[in-house]
Amino acid sequence: MPHKIGFVVVSSSGHEDGFSARELMIHAPTVSGWRSPRFCQFPQEIVLQMVERCRIRKLQLLAHQYMISSKIEFYISESLPEYFVPYQAERFRRLGYVSLCDNAKTGCKARELKSVYVDAVGQFLKLIFHQNHVNKYNIYNQVALVAINIIGDPADFNDENNVTSREKLIDHYLGHNAEDPALDGTYTGKPDYISPLDDLAFDMYQDPEVAQIIRKLDERKHDAVQKERYDYAKKLKQAIADLQKVGERLGRYEVEKRCAVEKEDYDLAKEKKQQMEQYRAKVYQQLELHNLMDAELMRRPFDLPLQPLVHPGSPRHQKPKPSLPQQEERLTEKRAMEPLLQEQPSSRSRSVPPQHAAVGQVLPSPDPRPKIDVAGAYSKTWSYREDALLALYKKLMEMPTGTPKEDLKNMLRASVFLIRRAVKDIVTSVFQASLKLLKMIITQYIPKHKLSKLETSHCVERTIPTLLTRTGDSSVRLRIIASNFIQEMALFKEVKSLQIIPTYLVQPLKANSSTHLAMSQIDLLARLLKDLGTEGSGFTTDNVMRFSVSALAHRVYEVRETAVRIILDMYKQHRAFILEYLPPDDNNTRKNILYKTIFEGFAKIDGKPTEAEIRAQKKAATEEVERQKKEEIKVLQGQLAALKEIQVEVQEKESDAMKPKNQDTQGRKADPPNAPETPDNHYLDHLCIFCGERNESFTEEGLDLHYWKHCLMLTRCDYCKQVVEIASLTEHLLTECDRKDGFGKCYRCSEAVLKEELPRHIKTKDCNPSKSDKLANRCPLCHENFSPGEEAWKAHLMGPAGCTMNLRKTHVLHKVQAPPPGKGSAMTRAGTSGLKAGSKIPTPKRGLSKSSSRTYTKR
Repeated sequence: MPHKIGFVVVSSSGHEDGFSARELMIHAPTVSGWRSPRFCQFPQEIVLQMVERCRIRKLQLLAHQYMISSKIEFYISESLPEYFVPYQAERFRRLGYVSLCDNAKTGCKARELKSVYVDAVGQFLKLIFHQNHVNKYNIYNQVALVAINIIGDPADFNDENNVTSREKLIDHYLGHNAEDPALDGTYTGKPDYISPLDDLAFDMYQDPEVAQIIRKLDERKHDAVQKERYDYAKKLKQAIADLQKVGERLGRYEVEKRCAVEKEDYDLAKEKKQQMEQYRAKVYQQLELHNLMDAELMRRPFDLPLQPLVHPGSPRHQKPKPSLPQQEERLTEKRAMEPLLQEQPSSRSRSVPPQHAAVGQVLPSPDPRPKIDVAGAYSKTWSYREDALLALYKKLMEMPTGTPKEDLKNMLRASVFLIRRAVKDIVTSVFQASLKLLKMIITQYIPKHKLSKLETSHCVERTIPTLLTRTGDSSVRLRIIASNFIQEMALFKEVKSLQIIPTYLVQPLKANSSTHLAMSQIDLLARLLKDLGTEGSGFTTDNVMRFSVSALAHRVYEVRETAVRIILDMYKQHRAFILEYLPPDDNNTRKNILYKTIFEGFAKIDGKPTEAEIRAQKKAATEEVERQKKEEIKVLQGQLAALKEIQVEVQEKESDAMKPKNQDTQGRKADPPNAPETPDNHYLDHLCIFCGERNESFTEEGLDLHYWKHCLMLTRCDYCKQVVEIASLTEHLLTECDRKDGFGKCYRCSEAVLKEELPRHIKTKDCNPSKSDKLANRCPLCHENFSPGEEAWKAHLMGPAGCTMNLRKTHVLHKVQAPPPGKGSAMTRAGTSGLKAGSKIPTPKRGLSKSSSRTYTKR
């Protein structure tokens, strides 16, 4: 028959202080259950180990009223892996999930009880909690679970399926109905029947003492029915019904008393306590419980350990016994210490009703166990405290190997309790003695006596939070000792496989934590990450990166710097996976100096130049271009100076040639030879000798720029970059260009064409045939024929209706200024002389050529 299965909490991903996952092991009206850490990262995990391998039939979850997970997944595992890592996903088989209501309809004032029917065999159950429902009460985005109940059968119990019991045979032949109302609340004979007493609602709303009594009475009733004592069974049934109402009322009183204590209303708490005791005594007297059952059922909760999660036994040997119920195997830490530590009893004494006084006299005394005198551990003198720890160290080392396991476990847990107390000691020598004792227990005591890894896990889980707290101590020496010991303990082979310490280190830093504590935690994480890596160590890419990214926003500079270093170390190992946890690499992100440092570090790791290096390269390239440009301008200025010298020489020759003509025409009134030369020289200032444009900005440098970029009569060769006259471009390409060997002349259009394109050019016959020089000029830009003569070139290249392919022509055409009266011949001579003087302006690499590239008809 399915029944309640006991379990222990093996591990959890984290919890808020005071709300450990171990609270789930207790079912009572006043339990608080488990809560995730504040602002935790999802999903959160809890792993449970059942007391035996069983077939789970039903799971029950009691959710919190406002800390509600949106979805809970269930996984199951057959047995514990060789290395104790039960929370790895690949070790578990997924059963499914349940969705929880957001509780908005009730105003977050009611708790949802979710029941799930399953059929799965295993011993380890894992629960995964996903993102919480958002409401105004859950300000820290937490999820919580008040209680969980597991109902099932032992997996190796098949006797009921194969052998028909005597009771079933009798019921079959007599035709009895299994749903007989007289058996309500008891075992009905159905193999899949689940007793209401095993339901989670029963324990969560019943007083624990009354719940225990009800279960005992139910066993007695079932036994009475089997023995056909029906009057006694009827009396027990009525007592159970009355006790259920009493238990619910007492449960409400207990909750009210707890609320009064939390509000520090101690008068009300005392009143509720007295009210509970009076009501309990009155009800017990009215129900005449002493006539129904033995005195053992009257033990109070502090005498009778609660057993809501451990079934008395499997159905195959479930028989009512008159002896006292067995004590749970796993006691709480405080209960386990009581028989070991010799201390003075508490001054508080609990009152027992008069009718219960006789019960305590018949209770057997606890079994004798090895005791250690550790009174010095509570002394005000630090040397006594240190001596007590050293004495305990020696005692544990001398423990014989044949000692019973139960005594060894009790000794260990008592020692861990003292270690936790000593770890908080402000005296360095006491603190070091506690660490020495803890190291001996983990590395020698447990392996020597072959205790399970659960005991090692218990030692680490109970001490690591306190040790982490000491890493934030104001004493530098204590901080260093605590940090070094945690690192050393994480590398113990007994602890390394448990992967417990890394899960504590990746917990997000609290905003109100001290500076030293935050620095020590992230420094420990960085050191252990190098020692353990991210493969099977408890550190994963996900939890380390989430922790590091959140640490980038910490108020302490050293914490942020260490987080940057961790991220860069993770990038060296995982590269692209790390970028998923960071914002995009853009200008807005790089405004944050931390992210800028991170992305530049990524670039260095990848062998790419950083942003600063790219800027330096661009600056160097720009400076090189400017330098080359200045050199070209300097050489061009020299070339233009040489061109002006040629122009002056031509003007002098023409001036000498004009003197005889002037003498014949004017006779005795001939001007001095230098008279006409003066106005001509002044007139040629600020004048372009090719296009005839006059501009005050045409100084030596201005003319250089004009020839190089703006003169409409000139162009730059695309192959050698020389500046040449457009009229002589074809001749330049065929005879003077650096790539003249690559050109040929078309016999139809007389233009220069690349030799590789010349056959196709001639074959297609798309070119416009040229005419002789006497009949027309040929433009190499637009490939059109126009009227012959020198002046026709200006009209074609500079006029609005002229060449359409001249790239230097602007929308506003520069008109050549007309010469003043009497200067026309000078203008003509200047223009003709300028064209004859040279038809090209070579670039610096060629140098200046003083020979004209074409010959003009002499006028």
